[in-house]
Amino acid sequence: MDATKVKDLMVPVEKYATVGENATLFDAVLALEQSQAFSPQTQDPHRAVLVINSQGHVLGKIGQIDVLKALEPNYHKLPEKGPAVRLGFSHRFLEKVASEYGLWQKPMEQICKKASEINVKTVMYAPDTESEYIHEEAGLDDAIHRLVMGRHASLLVIRRGRITGILRLTDVFGFVSSRMKSCDL
Repeated sequence: MDATKVKDLMVPVEKYATVGENATLFDAVLALEQSQAFSPQTQDPHRAVLVINSQGHVLGKIGQIDVLKALEPNYHKLPEKGPAVRLGFSHRFLEKVASEYGLWQKPMEQICKKASEINVKTVMYAPDTESEYIHEEAGLDDAIHRLVMGRHASLLVIRRGRITGILRLTDVFGFVSSRMKSCDL
């Protein structure tokens, strides 16, 4: 593509919404909400919060889906991986699964209690495949390939084995679309 590197488009950890590993789900929701508050510097709001330990190392991330999933503990009974997870399901099938696993029976009645008791470390998403990480010196073409093939909304950016930032699909798309608009078509 060109000489653009991942580090040119990533959001550094220091500029991303974070919570400590001992934070509650409620703390994460507040941090995410605060990061999404309108700011002239924020083109696209964050859709996740990074979970960090006491040394400032990123352990994982918790996004909007993770928050909703944490409020219904029976989701952990469903398979996380495998071909069936990525397939589109009919409305009827989804209703059957919700009924069979007792999903969303009464979670809203206890939302405040759950939000204050759930530790983010227990519900955060810790990427477990190499394809969800990318070196900050990698080229944009490699990043786009990983985002597309893995259907990821973001990649964790590393340097010397440490997470230094997050590369968001929205930022990559914005860069690509601005390049398209600069073409003489």
